[in-house]
Amino acid sequence: MIAFVSGPVAALAPDSAVVEVGGIGIAVQCTPNTLSGLRMGQPTKLATSLVVREDSLTLYGFVDDDEKQVFELLQTASGVGPRLAQAMLAVHSPDALRRAVATSDEKALIAVPGIGRKGAQKLLLELKDRLGEPVGAPAIGAPVSQGWRDQLHAALIGLGYATREADEAVTAVAPQAEAAGGPPQVGQLLKAALQTLNRAR
Repeated sequence: MIAFVSGPVAALAPDSAVVEVGGIGIAVQCTPNTLSGLRMGQPTKLATSLVVREDSLTLYGFVDDDEKQVFELLQTASGVGPRLAQAMLAVHSPDALRRAVATSDEKALIAVPGIGRKGAQKLLLELKDRLGEPVGAPAIGAPVSQGWRDQLHAALIGLGYATREADEAVTAVAPQAEAAGGPPQVGQLLKAALQTLNRAR
C-alpha cells in the first residue's frame, strides 16, 4: 500500500499530477482543489489511495489524510467507485460531505455529476453512520466549488499559464459556470478553459 508520495511536481494535467519519487514519475489522479495547490518543480506531499483493478493500478492523491479517509469511506457505499468518490470531493470538502449526510441534504449530493435523486437518498442512508460528524464550524464546511474562480485561476497558473492568460480563460468560462444552476464543476470548467487557451494559441 502506498500511503503517500513526496517529491517535486514533474507534470500537471487537468485531472492528474506526476510526482517524481526517487527518479521515478508517479502519476496521481487528483481533484481540481488538490491540483490548484501544486506548482511545477515545487516539492509536494500527497496522501494517496491505491485502487487495484484486474487491468489497472490507479493512485489517487489528496491534500491530507482526512480527504483520503473520506474518499475511502465513500466507496464503502454500494455503487460508489473511486471516480464517483473523487467527483464528490471535487464538489464538496470532506466536512461539507459530512454535514450533507448528517443533515440529509439531498441537494448537496445531487450537485455531484452522476448522482440523481434516488442515488442521493440511497447514499444518505448508507453513509449516515460511516462519515462521522463535521469537524469544523458551518462556515468552514462550505462547498469547495464556491470559490471556483480562485480555484480555476490557481490551477491554470499551476499548469504554467501566465496570469493574463489565466484571467482571460476564467472570464471566458464564467458564462458556462453561471449557467450551471448548481455549484460549478471546477474540473469541467478547467477543461473548457484549457480549450479556450489552446484555441487562443
